[in-house]
Amino acid sequence: MMRNRFTLITTTLCALTLCASAAEAQDHVGEISFVLSKPSPDLVLSTDALAGSSISEVDFVQEFGIEDKWFPAFRASLGRSHKFRLSYVKFRYEADATIQRTFTFQGRTFTVGAPASTDIEWDLWTVGYEWDFVSRDAGFVGVIADLKYNRVKASVESPLLSSPAATDTKAPIPAIGLAWRANPSPAFSIGGEFAGFKLDRDDFNVKFTDFDIYGMLNFRRNVGAQVGYRSVVADYVVEEDSGDLKMRGPYIAAMLRF
Repeated sequence: MMRNRFTLITTTLCALTLCASAAEAQDHVGEISFVLSKPSPDLVLSTDALAGSSISEVDFVQEFGIEDKWFPAFRASLGRSHKFRLSYVKFRYEADATIQRTFTFQGRTFTVGAPASTDIEWDLWTVGYEWDFVSRDAGFVGVIADLKYNRVKASVESPLLSSPAATDTKAPIPAIGLAWRANPSPAFSIGGEFAGFKLDRDDFNVKFTDFDIYGMLNFRRNVGAQVGYRSVVADYVVEEDSGDLKMRGPYIAAMLRF
């Protein structure tokens, strides 16, 4: 599956390169990207109500048959070698299922054969700063310092229960890493970034990574297109709620520069 996705990305870039016109040398102070991504989700959550239970976590993708879907997002940066960064994406899945395995979520037990539905939302805001300590016409290399604000809401409903089982977890996470871009030609660039953080405390245990690699075509001085792959992993324990969330998959984007 991973090999097929990289093959698709490479093929798409090669095809677009044939029709891309040469762009002038980049001299801009800002970028705005409009993104469409299709990640493959892993969504495993547990709550304090599961303490002592033989089932310690709920795999929502497996239990409810959640499938891949497209999500819009945006990214923006302002500055040349010193950049302010902002991005937002909202992952949301809704699904109905007949329970195939008895599990407990937020103190409520869902038994085999019961009809149930779920609604899961993961809002991910990124606010940060980037310093490109190498900045040339041929590309840049920089360090990034971000705040990743995560909000995860999940609910499970069944007509057999009087009220839904729901959880709402907020986890602001700092992250540090590297960003880079190389410009082999005026019409084509390749780049990526990686940021992560790990914190281990009694009531707040988190491991977060965000990896992104992309190819970019410059059709005009101020217009470009991207094809890339992104992996976001959040593994957390906040108070007595925990989650193991992964979003990995390809994306396409249109970019405006000014």
